[in-house]
Amino acid sequence: MLQTIISLATRFIPRHMLQRMAGMFLRLVGTFYLGQRYEDPISGRRYRRMLPYGRIHVRQNALAPHSMSLERHRLIWLYLQQRTDFFSAPMRVLHIAPEYCFIKRFKRMSNLSYTTADLNSPWADVKMDIQQMPLADDTFDVVLCNHVLEHVPDDRQAMRELFRVLRPGGFAILQVPLDPTLERTLEDPAIDTPELREQRYGQRDHLRLYGLDYGQRLAEAGFCVSEDDFVRTLAPELVTRYALPPAETLYVCHKPQPQQPQ
Repeated sequence: MLQTIISLATRFIPRHMLQRMAGMFLRLVGTFYLGQRYEDPISGRRYRRMLPYGRIHVRQNALAPHSMSLERHRLIWLYLQQRTDFFSAPMRVLHIAPEYCFIKRFKRMSNLSYTTADLNSPWADVKMDIQQMPLADDTFDVVLCNHVLEHVPDDRQAMRELFRVLRPGGFAILQVPLDPTLERTLEDPAIDTPELREQRYGQRDHLRLYGLDYGQRLAEAGFCVSEDDFVRTLAPELVTRYALPPAETLYVCHKPQPQQPQ
């Protein structure tokens, strides 16, 4: 019965609402899931299983109840730990649509000057539209923006804005839902109702479904794009233990340094 309630809640209630309305409940429930099979690298908690999550396609062992991290969050955390100096070097960080599992942890890090921003999130330091950000050029060393661009009417303008506020030499991690069977992003003005969007894009408030041309879209905004298969460099037993997305590509985008005059 409890498993059914949790499955229905995580399927039909948006995650930010779960975090706001039911966080304490899910963390309490999480104590009944403690064990040794799975581990959340963000919180350090270990579980015999994690919670299911998803609206249409329910994913088992997706949501870690104490941190409320999903598979992609745990992958990003490990990438930042193992491939960057995010946890040690002084950095100015912009986090768009900040995820609950990261906010308090990043705010506590003394090496970070950490700014959260969003149009609607109750946790955002700056309320803003990503298509027209009230932020100065070349400001941030790191930009994190995950599962946002599929909601934005003009995603190409949003990409240009992300590029603008990133400093030369900085990097951004810009994840989106992506269908690897699509050569080109599915984006049709005729798909204009919540029902059609859910059917074609996977969610009622999505405005497109990205395909393999996503990296090219980012490059057209000015980024040097690395389609990083970091998860495939990890041992299979760690992918299972941390409940990571086994085929997710990380889109790590750098802003090139300006060319020096000859």
